[in-house]
Amino acid sequence: QVQLVESGGGLVQAGGSLRLSCAASGRTFWTYAVGWFRQAPGKEREFVATVSRTGGNTDYADSVKGRFTISRDNVNNMVYLQMNSLHVEDTAVYYCAAVQRFTDTVYRTENSYHYWGQGTQVTVSS
Repeated sequence: QVQLVESGGGLVQAGGSLRLSCAASGRTFWTYAVGWFRQAPGKEREFVATVSRTGGNTDYADSVKGRFTISRDNVNNMVYLQMNSLHVEDTAVYYCAAVQRFTDTVYRTENSYHYWGQGTQVTVSS
């Protein structure tokens, strides 16, 4: 099992940047693919970005491509989401999620993931 704790959320003006962190427990975190999802008020949770177990493969939602970057540090059991050029529409609670896999694959769908963090709020003001 793995436990996930997100941090780094906050209030930022449109056009600004934030870096979210996802800290994971466990000695086998390097075997987990990780995704970031977000849920805005009144909307369903949606995919943002995903990274494979080695970090060699990534994928992004079209709405964030070119602005957000996902990365991971398997030595320190961390995954990051660097968010640049933030839009008001990026306001949401951001969740990281993980699933143990033995291939270097990325996953875009919620039901692919077995473990979820509690979320961190990101608010972008105009």
